[in-house]
Amino acid sequence: MSAHCQLTGAQPGFGNTVSHSHRRTSRRFDPNIQRKRYWLASEGCHVRLTLSARAIKTVDAIGIEAAVARIRARGEKV
Repeated sequence: MSAHCQLTGAQPGFGNTVSHSHRRTSRRFDPNIQRKRYWLASEGCHVRLTLSARAIKTVDAIGIEAAVARIRARGEKV
């Protein structure tokens, strides 16, 4: 599963871990990605989405129909 949110487009950020001696090593800041299944009433089927935790809260607020419309507007396949 790739660390990419279908709704918000959140992807890993990259940076450095800085030790006490100030040596820098590369690291990744991954978004909190979850696989979630929703019932899409308009199409009569379930959809499985890869969402960040923040996007799950957005779906709860705006509804699954509006969220799927946003995902399709971004050009992603649902």
